[in-house]
Amino acid sequence: MEVFYYVVFGALAAVVAGLELGKSGKDRVATTSAFNSFKNNYVLVYSLMMSGDWLQGPYVYYLYSQYGFDKGDIGRLFIAGFGSSMLFGTIVGSLADKQGRKRACITYCISYILSCITKHSPEYRVLMIGRILGGIATSLLFSAFESWLVAEHNKRDFDPQWLSITFSKAIFLGNGLIAIISGLLANLLAENLGFGPVAPFDAAACFLAIGMAIIMSSWSENYGDPSESKDLMSQFKVAAKAIASDEKIALLGAIQSLFEGSMYTFVFLWTPALSPNEEDIPHGFIFATFMLSSMLGSSIASRLLARKLKVEGYMQIVFSISAVTLVLPVVTNNLVPTSSVKGGSISVGGSLQLLGFCTFEACVGIFWPSIMKMRSQYIPEEARSTIMNFFRIPLNLFVCVVLYNVNAFPITVMFGMCSIFLFMAAILQRRLMVVSDLHKSSTSM
Repeated sequence: MEVFYYVVFGALAAVVAGLELGKSGKDRVATTSAFNSFKNNYVLVYSLMMSGDWLQGPYVYYLYSQYGFDKGDIGRLFIAGFGSSMLFGTIVGSLADKQGRKRACITYCISYILSCITKHSPEYRVLMIGRILGGIATSLLFSAFESWLVAEHNKRDFDPQWLSITFSKAIFLGNGLIAIISGLLANLLAENLGFGPVAPFDAAACFLAIGMAIIMSSWSENYGDPSESKDLMSQFKVAAKAIASDEKIALLGAIQSLFEGSMYTFVFLWTPALSPNEEDIPHGFIFATFMLSSMLGSSIASRLLARKLKVEGYMQIVFSISAVTLVLPVVTNNLVPTSSVKGGSISVGGSLQLLGFCTFEACVGIFWPSIMKMRSQYIPEEARSTIMNFFRIPLNLFVCVVLYNVNAFPITVMFGMCSIFLFMAAILQRRLMVVSDLHKSSTSM
């Protein structure tokens, strides 16, 4: 493997270590032992949940191909997952608000464990059921856990500012360090120990079961609106009314959809972007480098939030930087000469793109705790999970369209489209800051 990859990884690791070890008093917030215990419990559970998700990622496509399915068949399986999240996610999110967020988190564990079990079958219909279950689980992962955390944090009368500490730590570990370890563990089980591509899914099921046991034994239940008078349709109406009547919520949903839509599209595009002529690139090592970049972003976010900088302000810069990074493939494709030789090592253009993609992943690391902070401020408690899953409808629709037409457009067009979406997110973020400031000034008069 080329020295370039080690240099990039080593430089990122040094910066992350420096940021974490060099935190000053301004970067730390004084809390209580009760809060620290609560935070550590949630971060442990969240890390276990994310390990169950990350372990599956590296081998899901490979497993399907080993069962003899072609690119079209596999594409339909992926579309089923995102489509399931779009169709059923809002329903299960609404049920989480009504029936309880703890129950919803347990349902996530059960759904994903069943999805992992289906990977043992080479039958296409069984695998399709597994993707549908996985789509439902994904919706719960990105709504029920955060909704439970916010409600429980407020119920225990902790300082609202401390929420950002839990968000930052959960993202730093769950979306950074755990992702790297999960990728290495998946490789160890499937390749080094020779258990095959289904082994990481069995390991994921074990971690999910451990997390479920901790939830059942240590979490209390909380609700959005548990009143018997409100059925599922009433919950939808409450969520829809909140989005339609409050510009801040609508803007937040649009921003989230634009950024996450670009992020999930990037997941499908980075491999062909870095190896347009089938260059030999270390996919696992590059993935680990991206996750280290995300850790760098979450470390930066924790400092920004600890110093009480305005989230609506600095996120405009983050979205603008991310838009520039994803326009790099378009620029390098037109300005940097490419080799026509098949195979070989990564090109100069590919190296520049890799640096840009690492910057984008750092922006992703800043995005997660920051969007969580804004959601905790703007989304009403009684329909939190429902509204958060409403936000995911355009996201999942967009990703389904991209997957269906992934071969219809040149890769530079796809990256250009994502860059435009991110610039739009920056503009909407500016609008959100203006509206929020106007609301605060009017309520303080």
